[in-house]
Amino acid sequence: MFQLGQLGEQLHGLQAAECGLLTLLRCYEDADRIRILELLESASASASSFCFSTHIIAGPAAGQPVLCVGHSSGFGDDNDGRMHGVFIFPRMPVETVGH
Repeated sequence: MFQLGQLGEQLHGLQAAECGLLTLLRCYEDADRIRILELLESASASASSFCFSTHIIAGPAAGQPVLCVGHSSGFGDDNDGRMHGVFIFPRMPVETVGH
């Protein structure tokens, strides 16, 4: 489960701050979903750092670039493991989009 902050929830167009991986991935561009899924699967297998960038494709922030930078820790036989990350939502002037 992912726990997003209020702004992250709103920009992703989600109904709740807590969501599953597939729900989160559906917010992103089709071409990026497999890459992000593989990245997060790898981070859930062992402690590591990760980052990705894509665009939100639906909701009030359609077309909004998003970056995520994070790390995973605590994965092992006796641990559940955790991922911590920060979503970054760059603000880009409309006239520069696509240039």
